[in-house]
Amino acid sequence: MYRTVATATTRGGVATDNGDSIVSLDQVPRWSDAEHRSSLEFENEDPSFSNSYFPDPLTSLGAEIGSYGMVSRFPVDHDTNSKIYLWRGNPWNLEVDAVVNSTNENLDEAHSSPGLHAAAGPGLAEECATLGGCRTGMAKVTNAYDLPVRRVIHTVGPKYAVKYHTAAENALSHCYRACLELLIENGLKSIAMGCIYTEAKNYPREPAAHVAIRTVRRFLEKQKDKITAVVFCTTTTSDTEIYKRLLPLYFPRDKHEEEVAISKLPSDVGDENGETIIDERKIRIKPLPKKTAPKPPKAPVDLPVSDVGLVRRNSSYLDSFLDPAFMSLIKDPDQRRKEQWEKTAQAQKGWNCAKVLGFGDLGGPPLSVSEEYSLHSRYLAKANSLNLSEIAEMKIV
Repeated sequence: MYRTVATATTRGGVATDNGDSIVSLDQVPRWSDAEHRSSLEFENEDPSFSNSYFPDPLTSLGAEIGSYGMVSRFPVDHDTNSKIYLWRGNPWNLEVDAVVNSTNENLDEAHSSPGLHAAAGPGLAEECATLGGCRTGMAKVTNAYDLPVRRVIHTVGPKYAVKYHTAAENALSHCYRACLELLIENGLKSIAMGCIYTEAKNYPREPAAHVAIRTVRRFLEKQKDKITAVVFCTTTTSDTEIYKRLLPLYFPRDKHEEEVAISKLPSDVGDENGETIIDERKIRIKPLPKKTAPKPPKAPVDLPVSDVGLVRRNSSYLDSFLDPAFMSLIKDPDQRRKEQWEKTAQAQKGWNCAKVLGFGDLGGPPLSVSEEYSLHSRYLAKANSLNLSEIAEMKIV
């Protein structure tokens, strides 16, 4: 349930003397409304000046070189930009529909976003214990209890290892997309998302921010009518500066930012969902056989297909695609089984000459290990007793 917004609220994530207060979205500036100036305005200024929204390398003059004639992969979209917010502070202090909790597979309090369980109350941990855990890259939703939001969406970010960089990227992308999908499935429209890539899992901060921002951008391109607000929340100065530097790449606010982003975006920005593309793992589907001119009809022919029957059919264009055995007339299964039994019984009643020679009943049950050894010894002794010297002198072999 919602809590009443406190009279003394925070602005920009700065806590008041009354402690943590709820921050409504109208107090958080939209990304599209954030102050920004063209990098060209700083061309003649002090080079030591730091532009908080466009630090290098995004605003370097060389950014425009090499982007001429290229098409932006993330064009300006004012409607989408109006749904993006950047705020420094705990996401559960925002008055939104859902907040994201970065946790582990067990959904326990010790590995969740610091401070979230304390703010939500014991009911949150009790409900998490009933969910049966959560897999990496997936997300689950619970009630929010004492938080000023309607739902808490729990997701498990990946552990990072250089050897499995691509797998970690795609798992992290799944986390953000799963959270947004659950938001829509539960009829919610606004969400506050902290950095799912926690420092405990060793994920590099800036590459992870690329994945987070581009995944949200790709998702909003398809579902922006169902979402009113996505708030990227940070708790450190370094993460805040990373988002300020990267947001113009994926959410350009004017044509200048769009043109600059063309040369500054990574070469691989993923597929339509923001996931990394691996060509070697694509499923290759062969095309259908090429259509050829139909052959003139031929006279009916008898085609032997097996010892169980014959099939008579006309030869046509489909001959090369049909298996004759598949089209054959097969005897009744019971009749075939009866014939097999009769053959077996007849073989057992017949005189087995191998049995007379001491080789055992070849049609009988399988021999034991000791019987096989005894039979092999007799064969070997008989072979050693044969005199083949005359044949050897002939040098036939």
